[in-house]
Amino acid sequence: MSYERLVSKLTKENLWLYILTELEKQPMYAYEIAKTLKNEHKIQIATVTTYVVLYKMRREGLVERRGKSPLIGRPGRRYYGITDLGKQALQKGRDFLRDALEAIS
Repeated sequence: MSYERLVSKLTKENLWLYILTELEKQPMYAYEIAKTLKNEHKIQIATVTTYVVLYKMRREGLVERRGKSPLIGRPGRRYYGITDLGKQALQKGRDFLRDALEAIS
């Protein structure tokens, strides 16, 4: 039970770290981010959760919209990219996790 709580705390409750890590590589749209979290990071979340986290991160200035990709007959996909503030927050998060891991090693 303790292990499962740890996994939840370090994944689902801190999706911003994973999202910023992916956006650091390239701009992505929300569904693509959700798919990557599920396939590459094995984080099982509802797609809507990705949108909720992205909107909050956008309000905080960690990500920004990077335009749309028009598809015929469909609304354009909204791509998101990491901001300089987002890069700083990601680095602080990485440093914190590294220090925490060091402290218990």
